[in-house]
Amino acid sequence: MYVMKFTEEEQMFCNGTLTRFGNIQMCPSSGILNYGQGLFEGLKAYRKEDEGILLFRTEENALRMKVGADRMCMPSPTVDQFIDAVKKTVLANKRWVPPHGRGSLYIRPLLMGTGRNLEVKPSSEYTFLVYASPVGNGLKGVLNLMVEDNVHRATPGGTGGIKAVTNYSPIYKPLTEAKAKGFSDLLYLDALTGSNIEECSGCNIFILKGNVISTPTTHGTILPGITRKSIMEIASGFGYQVEERAIPIKEVFDAEEVFCTGTAMIVKSVASITYQGKRIEYKLGAETLAQKLHATLTGIQTGVIEDKLGWTMVID
Repeated sequence: MYVMKFTEEEQMFCNGTLTRFGNIQMCPSSGILNYGQGLFEGLKAYRKEDEGILLFRTEENALRMKVGADRMCMPSPTVDQFIDAVKKTVLANKRWVPPHGRGSLYIRPLLMGTGRNLEVKPSSEYTFLVYASPVGNGLKGVLNLMVEDNVHRATPGGTGGIKAVTNYSPIYKPLTEAKAKGFSDLLYLDALTGSNIEECSGCNIFILKGNVISTPTTHGTILPGITRKSIMEIASGFGYQVEERAIPIKEVFDAEEVFCTGTAMIVKSVASITYQGKRIEYKLGAETLAQKLHATLTGIQTGVIEDKLGWTMVID
């Protein structure tokens, strides 16, 4: 894993090093442990058919971390430092990158307040850490979603639009209850009106009707997913009209197709959405737009399809 520190003395991130993956020491009064001052990112490295290794839109993750760090009152590594750390981590773990077509190496950059701090204030020291793990080809099967109309994932003015570590555990309880009932995930509504869809626990959502693809606007409560952004660009290239707007929950009732996007799942079809006891089912199968988008994006990510958009980076 790669570790780099920001100290009171240096006032900048510097002297990053690779070290064996393992536990880290941390003061019990550190900002991440007491006040949740932390961010993370998620991205993947892919094995090409010729055994080369590709990274996908790494600069976008670096820029998103900088936006999140600013919101959380934290310093962040430069874009170059972020990319360098990711590349070094992948190369140090290249034997763990699965064979072409059989998975990827998931990379998890962390930014944490690690200075001693009993007061409610920003930490004085920070740690940037990158580790990795091999994973399979995304989540299997299709998604069966339940609309959550009591618990909200994010509120206006909060941190829903960044990858703050504090965004996730508050939804564990309703998510666990939904999975116990057989659902794959929850679809959350906006906190102000309770009438517009936002996103799921860890992925963005799209609906298709005719030639129009719609996805909720990222207005501060929805994470601007990098897979989301990529799919919007690919779909536009296919000739679809792509809209970012408020989507009332009632619009899911007559959508032809619904799919979700994220680093883990890439693109996955939604089989059904259940809202207040009513279940709506959607088009599935090889002919769906979701399958076409998935094939195109994964083709670019693995080097099977020529990357004409400059999204991938070969590392060696």
